[in-house]
Amino acid sequence: MTKVLYEKDGRIARITLNRPEVLNAIDDDVPVLLQQAVERADADDGVHVMVLAGAGDAFCAGYDLAYYAEGNGTGDVTQPMPWDPIKDYRFMWRNTQAFMSLWRAMKPVVCKVHGFAVAGGSDIALCADLTIMGEEARIGYMPARVWGCPTTAMWVYRLGAERAKRMLFTGDKVTGREAAEMGLVLKAVPDDELDDAVEEMAQRMASVPINQLAMQKMVINQAVEQTMQTTQRLATVFDGITRHSPEGIHFKERAEAVGWKQAVAERDTGTWDWTANGPLPGSNRG
Repeated sequence: MTKVLYEKDGRIARITLNRPEVLNAIDDDVPVLLQQAVERADADDGVHVMVLAGAGDAFCAGYDLAYYAEGNGTGDVTQPMPWDPIKDYRFMWRNTQAFMSLWRAMKPVVCKVHGFAVAGGSDIALCADLTIMGEEARIGYMPARVWGCPTTAMWVYRLGAERAKRMLFTGDKVTGREAAEMGLVLKAVPDDELDDAVEEMAQRMASVPINQLAMQKMVINQAVEQTMQTTQRLATVFDGITRHSPEGIHFKERAEAVGWKQAVAERDTGTWDWTANGPLPGSNRG
């Protein structure tokens, strides 16, 4: 089954993350296939707008931790020590640039978020030009607590410094309603109205000539791009360091020992001390 679906519907290209059995979690293939779909739409003179969505119950639940954290797959995001930072950087920079194909495309991208857009899934959603969420959907970057740094850095470009710090110092998830209120996404609508809201926006934009859309996007993007690549390179380096720091190694060891779901729960609830690699006092976890 194709992991990223592509369909042309009149002037709209519909790109769909398609691993619903794992909430569209990211493996080695998804970033590459996403970029290919974006480039296909961008090269099609009949496409004016792209709509990005996720199949099944969520937009994207982030990187596939059964593949990368438990060690059950061939993912090599935590290398044996001593680790090669350039090997890690090359892999993650490829993914960062694949996600950023949404931003760099000449044509606008509307992202539809239902269920969850978390961790690496938030990286994808926030690279779109306009992101519309269901009010009860959740977005956040929980690996900011341990084992991750958002490589696209789009949190700060959308929120500004203080609100980005509020999200990344805690790794909290917020609802679509809260995300819209803080300016992280364009708007949130009742979940059962999400499809219609995205369709209305896409159809309205699709009536504009491609060259007009491209010029507006280029001007607006240029206004915020001056520091973007430098920031993303630093974030991508730091992402590798987070996975090879003592705390990052302990997180992977814990995921291998008890499964990634329990390790993630301990990370997100703050019941595990990753420095000492043991339960926090009073947490009743062992």
